[in-house]
Amino acid sequence: MLQATNVSLRFGDQKLFEDVNIKFNPGNCYGLIGANGAGKSTFLKILSGEIEAQTGEVSLKKDQRMAVLKQDHFEYEEYEVLQTVLMGYKRLYDVMQEKDAIYQKAEFSEEDGMRAAELEAEFAEMNGWEAESDAARLLKGLGIPEELHNKNMADLLNSQKVKVLLAQALFGNPDVLLLDEPTNGLDIHAIQWLEEFLINFEGTVIVVSHDRHFLNTVCTHIADLDFGKIQVYVGNYDFWYESSQLAQKLAKEENKKKEQKAAELKEFIQRFSANKSKSKQATSRKKLLDKITLDDIQPSSRRYPYIAFKPDREIGNDLLVVENLSKTIDGVKVLDNISFRLEKDDKVALVGDNDLAKTTLFKILMGEMEPDAGTYKWGVTTSQSYFPKDNSAFFENNDQNLVQWLRQYSPEDETETFLRSFLGRMLFSGEEVKKKAKVLSGGEKVRCMLSKMMLSGSNVLLLDEPTNHLDLESITALNEGLINFKGSIIFASHDHQFIETIANRIIEITPNGIIDKYMPYDEYVNDPEIMRQRKQLTA
Repeated sequence: MLQATNVSLRFGDQKLFEDVNIKFNPGNCYGLIGANGAGKSTFLKILSGEIEAQTGEVSLKKDQRMAVLKQDHFEYEEYEVLQTVLMGYKRLYDVMQEKDAIYQKAEFSEEDGMRAAELEAEFAEMNGWEAESDAARLLKGLGIPEELHNKNMADLLNSQKVKVLLAQALFGNPDVLLLDEPTNGLDIHAIQWLEEFLINFEGTVIVVSHDRHFLNTVCTHIADLDFGKIQVYVGNYDFWYESSQLAQKLAKEENKKKEQKAAELKEFIQRFSANKSKSKQATSRKKLLDKITLDDIQPSSRRYPYIAFKPDREIGNDLLVVENLSKTIDGVKVLDNISFRLEKDDKVALVGDNDLAKTTLFKILMGEMEPDAGTYKWGVTTSQSYFPKDNSAFFENNDQNLVQWLRQYSPEDETETFLRSFLGRMLFSGEEVKKKAKVLSGGEKVRCMLSKMMLSGSNVLLLDEPTNHLDLESITALNEGLINFKGSIIFASHDHQFIETIANRIIEITPNGIIDKYMPYDEYVNDPEIMRQRKQLTA
């Protein structure tokens, strides 16, 4: 069991935590959530001992081991891949190194023999003889092929280094796992493998992630960091979110009898407990949820932006025709003879391993880049609004305040009162609207770009990775806004739940063409025929 007792931390005048008391129990997976800047990653560093709290202590049983997902992808450049994974279990790795050093001595003393015997016993006790095969199994599961296991880390792509460091954290069956954004940089198949691994993991997991599908799949509890405190709730992220909304609703209905409220709660819990999954996590959550009482659910203090896109006119039958588009960048063909037709009401998710290909397609469709070959044509009734992955050009060296910044994108000469209220719905309130555009954080820039899109009244939205830099509250609000949008959408995202709940069509861009299917994303990623087709197109 990992326990934090009376933990407090301040940075100057900013209070991150004050008298935090929390226990993390074996067999549970805790999703640590909180607004951007609340201190989630800092709290993980306190738990790991990387940062020392100003008051309080963190305790772990003496015989237990903690593993942490490293964030520096260049820390192990001179080490081999398999060796880097083994280093995740420090004591085992130290024993291996000392043992090998003794056996390599030219002269082997009696003292060396005794020490070697001690090390061999400890090595066997730590399951050392299976260490390399266990490490290789983790690497293969995450998509690192065997031919790379003896390469130096410096020879790997950055996306591969991410996977090796994750394998390092998982190696050796630690008692406690601390994972900060473990799905960043992972492809969908590696994420699915990691989900299955954590579902069957018997120790304690504490994870920070903006991937709601991941949190929903693996978490038994949510640890909510708010106002310098951490409150633990049973269930996954969706259960926490909807129960907090239910609590707010029940709090407003003060005159409703307690029996009626309890009936609503029971119905709510039964809906979440009826999980068809046979996983250990789902079974564990069901047992815990069945024990929740009316007093256990609390309203959240979280603020959610209001995101709603309202098209000024309906789209006609002709929307978009793309024929034989090709584009080469820096000698590499990123789009190869791409053709498709966008239909009315299509909500298309662009997927595929090559993010540059998706961004290039967006830029061509918005007239920011010329194709080498092929054509595209928008229907006369369409109007497009675009969210680029890189929005820096809209904010760099811009001395305008937020009201001035937004006014330039308003199709009508709106009053300052209107623009202020509009920004308020996007969580820019009071004096915040006087901020200069050039000093905004990544998440604030995204909310401004979404405000710009909402004001446009467009009936076709193109969004390239819109959830980057957003907190969970803003992602949830954007997700709902796009689900309810009455026009058409083309978007790229690595957020599983985002794709699954918005898209009715999947277009995967491969090196040798596209796969185009009208089907839910969950079905798409697990369809054997599509897997075969993908192998043919990437060969």
